[in-house]
Amino acid sequence: MSTTPSFEAKGIVKNFGRIQALRGIDFSIYPGEVIGLLGDNGAGKSTLIKIFSGALAHDEGELFLDGSPCIFESSQQARDSGIETVYQDLALAMDLDIEANLFLGREIFKEGFFGRFGFLDKSAMYQEVEDLFAKLNIRVQSLKSKISDLSGGQRQAVAVARAVKWGTKLVIMDEPTAALGVEQSAMVLELIRQVRSKGIPVIFISHTLPFIFDVCDRVVILRLGEVVANLDVKSSNVNEVVQFITGSISSSGHISRLQQLTPKS
Repeated sequence: MSTTPSFEAKGIVKNFGRIQALRGIDFSIYPGEVIGLLGDNGAGKSTLIKIFSGALAHDEGELFLDGSPCIFESSQQARDSGIETVYQDLALAMDLDIEANLFLGREIFKEGFFGRFGFLDKSAMYQEVEDLFAKLNIRVQSLKSKISDLSGGQRQAVAVARAVKWGTKLVIMDEPTAALGVEQSAMVLELIRQVRSKGIPVIFISHTLPFIFDVCDRVVILRLGEVVANLDVKSSNVNEVVQFITGSISSSGHISRLQQLTPKS
């Protein structure tokens, strides 16, 4: 595994007036790594991923993509750089079909004369979606189905597939299993494994700790805007994570003992 992070944040600070939401966050994720980003409500998770995805500007600190400094002035800039985010509301166009949702804003136009007049290459887009769904083992009745006709799990799978198609550097998933049943949640977890197998790192936010321990390599825990733990899931357990989330374990001794969890090359 590479010793250069795919994405890294150093000393990220964010203030909202007199409220300091983030207090010098350090974070790194490596190719093919899945990190569970955990913390109670108000810990700073949403603020942090908004900064990572370009939706919010930070006040202090630096971001790095493949070791090079980067600045995102908008969500579009982050997407253009290969960072995709799957939010809880999925941001899908319910009246459009699967193919249209995956290429929304990134349509393929026909070559030559017809392309200049805005004619879409529907067959090319359909083929790309078909190939992507096959690689991710996503099953739907028809790629021409409207999003409104899909189940909750299938809609989530479409949102994840869109993120995977365009998120070449980092995929962020904010509570992707929220409100899903057991079978549909299992589908999403399998999609996360598929993304990891392609070498794409994933930040996975969830309150369902068994899911975190099922698919994640590490967990980074925030409390009151600070990183209080950076744990290898193989050497941790649910009780320890809960104690860090609730603040019943002091972070000072743990961080020094843990040092820096960095994948070995």
